[in-house]
Amino acid sequence: MRTSKAFLALLFLFTSVISQAHAVDIPQSFAFTGSGYGHGVGLSQMGARSMALAGQSSDQILNYFYKDIAIEQLDDSKILRVNIGHLLSTAKIASSTKDSFLQIYQGDIANQSDVLPIASGTSISFSIIGSTISPKVTSGKTSQVLARNRFFTIRWSGTRYLEGPDTVVAVNSSGLTQKYRYGQIQLKAVKSPAGYRIEMTNSVRLADEYLWGVSEMPSFWPVAALEAQAIASRTYALSKAGIYRNACDCDLYGVISDQTFLGYAKEIEKKYGAIWKETVTRTAGLTITQSGAPITAYFFSSSGGKTELAENAWGSARTYTQIVDDSGSLDLTLNPRFVTWSREVPQSIVAAAFVLPDVVSLEILNTNESGTVGQIQATSSDGIKVALRGETFRSRTKIPSAWFTLVSVQN
Repeated sequence: MRTSKAFLALLFLFTSVISQAHAVDIPQSFAFTGSGYGHGVGLSQMGARSMALAGQSSDQILNYFYKDIAIEQLDDSKILRVNIGHLLSTAKIASSTKDSFLQIYQGDIANQSDVLPIASGTSISFSIIGSTISPKVTSGKTSQVLARNRFFTIRWSGTRYLEGPDTVVAVNSSGLTQKYRYGQIQLKAVKSPAGYRIEMTNSVRLADEYLWGVSEMPSFWPVAALEAQAIASRTYALSKAGIYRNACDCDLYGVISDQTFLGYAKEIEKKYGAIWKETVTRTAGLTITQSGAPITAYFFSSSGGKTELAENAWGSARTYTQIVDDSGSLDLTLNPRFVTWSREVPQSIVAAAFVLPDVVSLEILNTNESGTVGQIQATSSDGIKVALRGETFRSRTKIPSAWFTLVSVQN
């Protein structure tokens, strides 16, 4: 049976029309506007600053942002293991103090005092080789490569472990150099998706050695705000102490996922470092509790005008979180960068956030009482729909907060 040329032409035209009807433009990016910076749960740092400027005390600030809590003295003398280098290929620790020295020990020696070092020097570099760490110890012009191992501990003079001059060590990793003075440093080879990598941790006493180095609020802010932050930071650390995380060989990460730990650099900030150190000392032991136990004292930079519940942000309720007005975050004088903000997010990042091959449209399905986005839904070019919490979307796309509105798509 023959097919006429006229029929074939008609069939081609029909197919072309159908294909064009199903062709979908995939936006190159999506534009958002919003307010606030951070997850919005717990203590608003900008709100604390505003309340402190208005004459309110740290107790008043903390009782305003956290629900049904007490502020009491707890033992904060615990030793914390703080991750200061995550998934490293190389690292270097060097003394920056004259006549001081470093000692390297094989294994994770914890608080042992009767163990002997395997070498001493003024700097030690590390690299990952296979599943082990290879250290090279340098003193003056002499260098020595030591036997490889999965674990090493580094101590230096002037700490509770070794006598000698007070020493500041410079730790270089991932292109950054940080200064540390207290405790000891551990290096461990751990298996990761990219192969074996180094986890580097600083073991320090929570009460002072750790808190003196926490950098979560400018040290020139009002005293009551600094006190509130010191108490919140102590409480957060106590809630995590002793809960070992194998992924980082630590109790706490030293970055924003837990608390930013700058080490000695925070303590020696020009003009203001001593103020933060004195604030930590003055509030010694003060902890936010509920039923006698430290809460996980979440805090954040600023909100869109109200704080948020942990349940809305992460899907798990915390009885001490609540929604309260946060007018300080909307003060243009205090918070000029984040009272309002605008961001454009590339297609690739939005698609990755929803684990889709592409996204052709976004829809905000609902908002929470706080004003944050409750759920946002993406639709792909093949019609698949995926919804995320607003806070999850915020975290994955790195926009400032979940107080946002979709403005447009860019083709």
